[in-house]
Amino acid sequence: MTDGDFARDGACCVRNAFTPQQMELAREAIEANLADLSPLAKRASEMSDGAFVEDFCSWQRIPAMERFIRETDAAAIAGELMGAHEVRLYHDHVLNKEPGTRQRTPWHQDLPYYNVDGRLNLSMWIPIDPVPRESTLEFVKGSHLGPWYMPRTFKDGQAKWFAEGTLQELPDIDGDPEHHPVVGWALEPGDAVCFHMLTLHAAGGVSGPNHRRVLSIRFLGEDMRHAVRPWVTSPPFPGLADELSDGAALDHPLFPVLWRRPQ
Repeated sequence: MTDGDFARDGACCVRNAFTPQQMELAREAIEANLADLSPLAKRASEMSDGAFVEDFCSWQRIPAMERFIRETDAAAIAGELMGAHEVRLYHDHVLNKEPGTRQRTPWHQDLPYYNVDGRLNLSMWIPIDPVPRESTLEFVKGSHLGPWYMPRTFKDGQAKWFAEGTLQELPDIDGDPEHHPVVGWALEPGDAVCFHMLTLHAAGGVSGPNHRRVLSIRFLGEDMRHAVRPWVTSPPFPGLADELSDGAALDHPLFPVLWRRPQ
């Protein structure tokens, strides 16, 4: 069952997308990643405010993560929601907010941080812990149909990617809920939140003894193309511009095809 409409709102919740056995595989993948962080890992919270740790692009070194990505219905769900004929993996992303991490993840879009362009894309956010409504991802409905907004660093608000003034600044989402309707869902393990990479989203901190451990998988449809950027993207793909030209299809071992629509 799907809560919401991906094409209309830019975000939806797929309840019971994964079995308990598959969620154990996701848990194994997350725990293996947190026990052996890659050079891409970063801390996205202040030192006095708990620990929000992220890591990227570990599917080739963590067998449980590759198995989850390839063996579950994640790519098929993404393909159906996008209306795509082919689905590639873009990258994996592990997010861990430890108990007491009060820091909120600010409103942002993901696509301006990336090295890809196109309309057929989807991020799947899969928590292995229960997530109450106040700690979950929230989305501005329909914002995936609008403009790109200026991406800024989460900690200090720097414009490290696009030059100041070249993109619109974020609207006052929290101060004008009538014009920026927000949607979000309380989640249980097995549920998945799916959203477009241009949908404005944010997330609350965690309270009490709660963890918020998430495996997020990014998927690309057939219209997505390589976008060579003059800066280091998040995550970075060093050397890729030497192999794929700007505007090229993402036909590369880093982005394997996971699903094709049955004929």
